[in-house]
Amino acid sequence: MWRPVVVCLSLLAAGPSQAQDLIRLARIADIPDQYVGGEMLRAVYAKLNIRLEFEDVPGKRALALSSAGAVDGEIQRIGTLSRDYPTLIQVTPAINYIEPAVFATKLRFDVAGWDSIKDYSIGIVRGVGSSEAGTRDMARVTATASLDNMVRMLDADRFDVMVTDLLSGLVAVRKLNLQARIYPLSPPLERIHIYHYLHERHRDLVPKVGKVIAQMEASGELAALREALVKRVLATH
Repeated sequence: MWRPVVVCLSLLAAGPSQAQDLIRLARIADIPDQYVGGEMLRAVYAKLNIRLEFEDVPGKRALALSSAGAVDGEIQRIGTLSRDYPTLIQVTPAINYIEPAVFATKLRFDVAGWDSIKDYSIGIVRGVGSSEAGTRDMARVTATASLDNMVRMLDADRFDVMVTDLLSGLVAVRKLNLQARIYPLSPPLERIHIYHYLHERHRDLVPKVGKVIAQMEASGELAALREALVKRVLATH
């Protein structure tokens, strides 16, 4: 099961004076791809003898906690995050990628980038940066509180299409037993490389984590781990 590990907010009271053998990261609740990225990072940090714990919260809350230093960072976010949250430092290379995809109940068309959905009413999950950026300036966008909420709203015809990463959308639709009604359109809108972020107080840790990610990427270990995790998530829903 990919069921998330919830860390009590009381644990966050522990300050940065703790030894760096435990890192707490914000994780967007109920987003399967955040589980995949978190488990990939767990393997990365294990090579540095550092244990990870996750705080499962909505997307905007995650950024509030991480940018304020209430947790130590974010599992994975889009590459431009530091422009809006300068206290969060990007770790390179990318830890993961997402493929934002369009899901529908009635419409069928070949997706040709974000512009191909601009004339429809669109559901996104509030706080998911890739969805917010891709639909910016579009006329009819509804930001929902959670992925499950968005799927239910699409099922109720509250909007024409919804956008979420392909994996998370497939899992959510299966979980709610709506796969006979809700389906992804092809191809995905794009592939976006996403990055791990640490709060600036962990500046010295950034290159160490980046080095491990680069080594695991070069050896093929990272890609194999991602594939195995995606299969696990899909198999349990």
